[in-house]
Amino acid sequence: MRGRSDVLEPAILGLLHESPMHGYELRKRLNLVLGSFRALSYGSLYPCLKSLVERHWIVGTESGADSGHGVSKRARIVYQLTADGKEHLQQVLAQSGPSTWEDENFDVRFAFFAQTDAETRLRILEGRRTRLTERLDTIRQSFARTRERMDEYTLELQRHGLEQVEREVRWLDGLIDNERGRRRVRPTGTGQPADAASTVADDTVPARTTEKERG
Repeated sequence: MRGRSDVLEPAILGLLHESPMHGYELRKRLNLVLGSFRALSYGSLYPCLKSLVERHWIVGTESGADSGHGVSKRARIVYQLTADGKEHLQQVLAQSGPSTWEDENFDVRFAFFAQTDAETRLRILEGRRTRLTERLDTIRQSFARTRERMDEYTLELQRHGLEQVEREVRWLDGLIDNERGRRRVRPTGTGQPADAASTVADDTVPARTTEKERG
């Protein structure tokens, strides 16, 4: 259960950093934005929200709504980040260790890259690529050793898994090149020029799209 919370908590904090939300809206956003949470239930969400409230990272406020006929609809609790919650979120977003490279954690961190500084984004992307390259080597070695003993369906499943990892490595290569390009064209002490940003995007995005379509 703790592993689930380790992923869910920063996702909630990240979404509430964008704007306050009530539980139903928050669940919809989690299901929509984060693929790992497509099966997220209220049974998972509300205990997590309660825990975040108890640690003073978020606060819930009742918000009634007028139906337009002089009768108030059922009040909903709207959650928003506290100052302590914002500080904790920044600490989470500054982390770039091995745990951030793993499957579910990486998805959550990537979803909030807009709130993450450039150096941390690059470290996470490079770490993720290292992790997948190691996985790719393991799959290839296993595939080479056992393919003669596999039936056609197991063989096809193994090949499918191999191709998925290869596609993600290519995708990461494009993202890493893009991040490095941003750093190269940004003059010291100033923001990135608009024309430089456009050049980087033009040079990298179509290549990644082509690879995904090709896969």
